[in-house]
Amino acid sequence: MTPAATKIELPGIEKFKSGKVREVYDLGDQYLFVASDRISAFDVVMPDGIPDKGSVLNMISKFWFDRTGDVVKNHMISTDVADFPAELQEHAELLKGRSMLVKKAELLPVECIVRGYLIGSGWKEYQKSGTIGGMPLRAGYEMAGKLDEPIFTPSTKADEGHDENISTEQMKEIVGEELGQKLVDISLKLYKTAADYALTKGIIIADTKFEFGMIGDELILIDEVLTPDSSRFWPADTYKPGSSPFSFDKQFVRDYLETLDWDKTPPGPVLPDEVIEKSREKYLEAYRLLTGEELSC
Repeated sequence: MTPAATKIELPGIEKFKSGKVREVYDLGDQYLFVASDRISAFDVVMPDGIPDKGSVLNMISKFWFDRTGDVVKNHMISTDVADFPAELQEHAELLKGRSMLVKKAELLPVECIVRGYLIGSGWKEYQKSGTIGGMPLRAGYEMAGKLDEPIFTPSTKADEGHDENISTEQMKEIVGEELGQKLVDISLKLYKTAADYALTKGIIIADTKFEFGMIGDELILIDEVLTPDSSRFWPADTYKPGSSPFSFDKQFVRDYLETLDWDKTPPGPVLPDEVIEKSREKYLEAYRLLTGEELSC
């Protein structure tokens, strides 16, 4: 097993932004996205990474960008380092599998969340008020129950702190009525297209978040898409409503952290090898099930 790549440095290349997992480099008329192997839980980045995680996220995004281009255009140009500008070729070994050359777009300041199942903050809201995203739901749902129809629940996109859930009407006030409705329609179509496909591969996509941007007057899908980090992936063969299903993402990390006397503030605790390896196996399994291929980078 190769060591986790938690620090990504490309000397001489201008870094535009550094996120919890991904580094973004400004190449003039394009961006380079590089997914590290960092893992965060409870909004804290852990000192240890999960080997191959960045490649899984990057290549799953590529898989979905390729499959959903007929629903909405996206920002992906290439994940093949041979297509990258000359100044990146000396970093080819580091970039292989975990990087994506993308078009520059003007980011829309909202996150487009689609929920197909009642879990997480949606379940908490439903228990409290019988609503999700402020919208009334019928009585009788169980935890992790499948919703009669997927529901669009947007949030603000905060640079600092936590995103805030908003209503669809509030989102339309931010981006405009026509564009707002387009975000709703495209997000729901993307989710349904992906969820139907994933189910044939043994994966339930319980919910997911999309981000969009504008290139001129054209709306495009950006960021990562339908990965285990931006979605809840559940194994279909063990799913049953009424309890919180196991998931293909940070489950081992979160479960381990919950056993510790840790106040969920930085710095995060060191992760045992067993937790790292089990997490890695789940990310790789998600990729294998979805694509039908082993990850090769």
